[in-house]
Amino acid sequence: MFLIVAKYLIPKGYRGMAVFPFVLMKYDLDKKNEVFVNHEKIHLRQQLELLIIPFFVFYFLEYIVRLIQYKNAALAYRNISFEREAYANETNLNYLKNRSFFQFLKYITLK
Repeated sequence: MFLIVAKYLIPKGYRGMAVFPFVLMKYDLDKKNEVFVNHEKIHLRQQLELLIIPFFVFYFLEYIVRLIQYKNAALAYRNISFEREAYANETNLNYLKNRSFFQFLKYITLK
């Protein structure tokens, strides 16, 4: 994993993104933000499980489905299964040590 500050590559309204094997971030201080880095590490693991390109295809398609479902871009983003898993577990810094394969599938259905 490589942490890279790339202020102009990050879309407005976001602080960072994971593109295996890189974590791109808007602010240098986020390199020391353990919760932020853990969130992005969860995405890196998801990308590896789905062999990177299929991850982004699935992510985009699920975003479109959620956008139709919620008719709100922010809600659609927050309810993508990959994001739901990452947000739910970002503060658990040991999460990736015990995480099962394809755990994001648990987050596809909304409760």
